[in-house]
Amino acid sequence: MRKELQARQNHEAKKNSSVVRKRFGQHFLEPGWTSKLLTAIAPKSSDCFIEIGPGRGALTYSLAARSAHVIAIEIDRNLATEIKRKQNPQITIIQGDVLETDIRQLALTTRENYPQSAIRLVGNLPFNISSPILFKIFRAQRSEQLFQDATVMLQCEVADRLIAKPGSKTYGPLAVMAAVYAQGSRLLVLPSGAFRPSPKVRSAVVSLRFRSTRLDIPNLELFEKIVRQVFQHRRKMLSNSLLPIVSEVGAKMNSILRKTEIDGTRRPETLQLTEFSRLAAELNKFYD
Repeated sequence: MRKELQARQNHEAKKNSSVVRKRFGQHFLEPGWTSKLLTAIAPKSSDCFIEIGPGRGALTYSLAARSAHVIAIEIDRNLATEIKRKQNPQITIIQGDVLETDIRQLALTTRENYPQSAIRLVGNLPFNISSPILFKIFRAQRSEQLFQDATVMLQCEVADRLIAKPGSKTYGPLAVMAAVYAQGSRLLVLPSGAFRPSPKVRSAVVSLRFRSTRLDIPNLELFEKIVRQVFQHRRKMLSNSLLPIVSEVGAKMNSILRKTEIDGTRRPETLQLTEFSRLAAELNKFYD
């Protein structure tokens, strides 16, 4: 009787571990696509990976076999337990929400434990929180470069916004902040059939190679605040969309625009990264 009960419990645990939890935005990569993704990532034996959303481990185990170590962050308790159960010494599983995880501290600890390794990020980012995760990664790099690169799977729509150029319809805060920290490029486009369950949209794999030398921006927090503010009204003239921040610090719009040599009649979506930087540098003087 006890054996039957144990068998039933094991069956239920296995069944529950395979359940797709919609609230987590789960779409698992089919094994057949793992080799293509590995080619795109090009892992080295000395690399150390931090993986966001390993799911059932389709990519995790392949990376572990080709690198120094993989630290995987998985919110789903059942999936995390499933990976832990295999007791792979090359894999450390952290069960938790990546948005509540101190990514910066995790990277610093990893660097201490693997001083000879490049720290690289990979992830099949949940569709419903991919942008917040990306912003969290960028903020973790404010003070210093922690990661060599990040290879992430995203909805094509988010991928377009991530690597958009000035003047395009998809250019916005995500593209501007990404450009501060990294050089982005699209590596692959994945059909919906590359995942189970199949999403209703296509996905893309984007590489972000983090810059060893960044544009000199003295106050990145203010910079991001300016970028977010002006894109709230992307069709308005810059002089109008920037007004709330200029008024907040007690500056004069005409003076700010004159000193930065930016035409206030332009729309925010036309501004280059260096122009946003000049605006931030000028407005930062009022915070000193």
